[in-house]
Amino acid sequence: MSTPPAGTTKKRIFSRNDYLAPLPIPTGRKPSDVLNTIWRKNEVFLDIGNYSIGSAVMGIWVGVMTFLAMSFFTRNLNSDFSRDTLMLGAIIMALPVFFLIQGLFREVPLPVRFNRQRREVCVPQADGEYWIVPWESVTAAATQHSSVSQAGKATMGLLIIGFKNPDPQAKDDNKHFSLGFNCGGGTSAMALWECMRSYMEIGPDAAPEAAALNSGGSLRYYIDYMSDKAKTRGWILTILWEGVVGVFIFNAPLATYLQRKKLYPPPDLTYPAIIEWSKPLPPEQWAKRSPELEAAIAKREAELAVQAQEVH
Repeated sequence: MSTPPAGTTKKRIFSRNDYLAPLPIPTGRKPSDVLNTIWRKNEVFLDIGNYSIGSAVMGIWVGVMTFLAMSFFTRNLNSDFSRDTLMLGAIIMALPVFFLIQGLFREVPLPVRFNRQRREVCVPQADGEYWIVPWESVTAAATQHSSVSQAGKATMGLLIIGFKNPDPQAKDDNKHFSLGFNCGGGTSAMALWECMRSYMEIGPDAAPEAAALNSGGSLRYYIDYMSDKAKTRGWILTILWEGVVGVFIFNAPLATYLQRKKLYPPPDLTYPAIIEWSKPLPPEQWAKRSPELEAAIAKREAELAVQAQEVH
């Protein structure tokens, strides 16, 4: 499976694809863990999880509140329409709610582990096996798709990270594995990718800290989160957005509670060989960048420096 070189952008009328790796060159964006994907971070490895029960809760809650509002505000105008809307909403939302409840009782998928000292990635598989993939072979792309309707233009996007099975004898249906992150694509996807790229290429301090999953299911977290936002936005905007919209439209406290309750503590990689693989190495045994990546990074950093000068 061929992939365009990193830095390539392909635009169409309703879509845009930004190819970020291989080779993992700088995107020019500041690392931002917009989805709390970082579960563990230390000097040796970074664990990235793709469990988003909180996002599912917020998406479903919007649908539920929409149908309830339509039914409530039309109850005195047309009682039949109000009742039919309520029944239609129950039918439409029943399946997503069922899958949400089912997901709450499933085991959380294991994280993907990025080992910066070995410059390798451990990719757990559903069958209990795992792959050890060279870091520089990992693919990444930010993709955006837009649609236009009577309600206006809607844009959705993903960060897609791909891994190739190192076993040359692997069957066709087991040659590739990918992770998709619903972060909106574009610059948001680049910022999320930079969390992994910066950790591997610069160091642990360049990546955001791991999500505070040790707070478990405490709702106190949401209050502390609002306090932090108030320092930059002010309390009025914080209460309107995080309080009114966040609580009544998205039910962010419930989403946060379930997400953190389910990830307390986050799952770990317990394969004996991976426990050994995750131990620190003496600095002289650390793997080095390939000459190709060194040249690609130097070229990209020079381009970013020129762009920064043009802006100023």
